[in-house]
Amino acid sequence: MINIGEYNVLEILREKEPGLFLGDDEGNEVLLPNRYKPESFKIYDKLDVFVYLDNEERLVAVTDKPYITKGEFALLRCNAVTKIGAFLDWGMMKELFCPFKEQAFKMKKGGWYLVYCYLDEETNRLVASSKTNHFLDNKELTVSEFDEVDLIVSHPSELGMNVIVNKKHLGLIYKDNIFTDLSIGDKLKGVVKKIRPGNKLDIALGQIGYRNIEPNAQRILDELEDNSGFLPLTDKSDPETIKSNLQMSKKSFKKAVGSLYKQRSIEIREDGIYLTKTK
Repeated sequence: MINIGEYNVLEILREKEPGLFLGDDEGNEVLLPNRYKPESFKIYDKLDVFVYLDNEERLVAVTDKPYITKGEFALLRCNAVTKIGAFLDWGMMKELFCPFKEQAFKMKKGGWYLVYCYLDEETNRLVASSKTNHFLDNKELTVSEFDEVDLIVSHPSELGMNVIVNKKHLGLIYKDNIFTDLSIGDKLKGVVKKIRPGNKLDIALGQIGYRNIEPNAQRILDELEDNSGFLPLTDKSDPETIKSNLQMSKKSFKKAVGSLYKQRSIEIREDGIYLTKTK
């Protein structure tokens, strides 16, 4: 089966004037136009190609790499807005269409929008939607507490920042747990901190609990080495000062400092922490 909106590994069947005809094991065929034809090839060679409908609504294979494929999320730029909807740059000759009904907010030319790409069953065309929450489901979770997860920053809320978890679920990073600038569309790693009633996911950046001590301790050591072995921070320091200097909460700072002190990697004095001479 040749799948629209996805990469397909297809076999070269024959060469004709418009290009190469490729096929799968089920007898389905698609044209790879001359502009995408490799410099050297043999009949029956396998090619990895992306398949979609071209400007004339014909099924076509290309070697271009789109910024988004079917079933994926990505931040795309709006190239134009017409009477029927918006057209987005996704790295292909034919722009990706986003109808008005699939726009969470009315798109504007030049704007960047996080969208989901899906196949419209009625038209057999790939379509974008900025109503990303419609494609997320927390009813049956595929993650557990403390799991490391892939995140895509979705949109801000009064409580913090909403994120897409493993391309399947909706999660939330609370404001108190954000120690770096986040932008819509950013891709990063996180951890499931807690699962609340209703399968609501609390997400933490990095690792949590005892697992968080090690990376935070290393961060403090790195900062000490970059600052001649001294940091003017103590357990009495203002939380915002710690957050500004180390991108971690005061609670995480105290845990990491305690761990380093037990390892005799640092000395704790009234004016701050010092790297030990043996370090």
